[in-house]
Amino acid sequence: MSGVRRSPEPGHDAVVGTFDPSRLDTRMANYADFQLGLYFAGLAGELPPYPLTFAGLAAAAQEKMEHRLWDYVAGGAGDEHTQRKNVEAFERWGIVPRMLSGAAERDLSVELFGRTLPTPVFLAPIGVIGVMTDDEHGDIATAAAASSSGVPMVASTLMQDPMEDVAAALGETPGFFQLYTPSDRELAESFVRRAESAGFQGIVVTLDTWSLGYRPRDLQHATFPQLRGYCLANYFSDPVFRAGLAAPPEEDPGAAAMAWAFTFGNPGLSWDDLDWLRGLTDLPLLLKGICHPDDVRRARDGGVDGIYCSNHGGRQAASAPALDLLPAVVDAAGEMPVLFDSGVRSGADVVKALALGATAVGIGRPYGYGAVLGGAAGIEFVLRCLLAEADLTMGLNGYASIAELTREVLVRC
Repeated sequence: MSGVRRSPEPGHDAVVGTFDPSRLDTRMANYADFQLGLYFAGLAGELPPYPLTFAGLAAAAQEKMEHRLWDYVAGGAGDEHTQRKNVEAFERWGIVPRMLSGAAERDLSVELFGRTLPTPVFLAPIGVIGVMTDDEHGDIATAAAASSSGVPMVASTLMQDPMEDVAAALGETPGFFQLYTPSDRELAESFVRRAESAGFQGIVVTLDTWSLGYRPRDLQHATFPQLRGYCLANYFSDPVFRAGLAAPPEEDPGAAAMAWAFTFGNPGLSWDDLDWLRGLTDLPLLLKGICHPDDVRRARDGGVDGIYCSNHGGRQAASAPALDLLPAVVDAAGEMPVLFDSGVRSGADVVKALALGATAVGIGRPYGYGAVLGGAAGIEFVLRCLLAEADLTMGLNGYASIAELTREVLVRC
């Protein structure tokens, strides 16, 4: 698996011209103003450099990507029913318009762990984003897009570059380190210490990936990126991991990848380990994959600082659509922030998740496909499109701030 093919973005190379999306400030008063820049660029004969819909992004990314990597990224668990239902769950909600409400200017900022963030979205962790860009430094590209847009990044354990380099590329934008808890506790502790030292501002422990889900697309190819040594930079650079190897990863990467396979994931992890996890850091600790209110309450009682409601985008196991589980999770969380991802494909989806109680909403595959098409610029373009649509969805329906997005603004449809 060698990342993406070095072919031009289909349908765009003849019309891009000199259009530079970075000249439009993401932190403008209304994010919707981004679309005005696209219209004005059109007066000079310039068309947008990338597709503006999820379907368009996916089609263009598939055309460019190596087929095994495409199936890894686009695929899900089993028959992918959960993955499809995650998306369809958003279609069952409609937004109630309210007119003459004075929503000409909107405030999309949110509060999270004592910080005011300019937007309610964040970049969810993608474990192979590192090899989804032309230069195979996709984690750095994601961090660069986060830095320029102010949109926080949740950085996966599975990086193509060490976490220290990724954190440095974030600049002033907060980043969170997502931990796949290894079976070796000393290694887990080393990862958390490194994340703290690097400047990450929270630890997100993923709970639903102590084993790989049943993914027929990957099984059909009989391949898995990490077994071939991709996106293991955090392991290969870690002193604890390296100390257990017979030879350094630079000398025997195959053996190092096999060592990773036997330490990745901790099938014995249980609620009894929560005190240990909580004791690893003073940073905010979030549990990712919590979807049941009883689990929320146990996490809250165990000193967790936030809940991350997610079913891994339907990649790990068949389950109910994550959006359907969100309201009960929010109710059980009380004052604790609730992050959410799974099935978000548009700015309207972001608004609906916020109305159901999410504190912040994670974007996954859409920005991943942006990375394939344009690296940091592609990611930032996708973020600008999503924020513009979310902003317009709020404004044209009469909602001027996130605080106004309650469950009462939604109806079943």
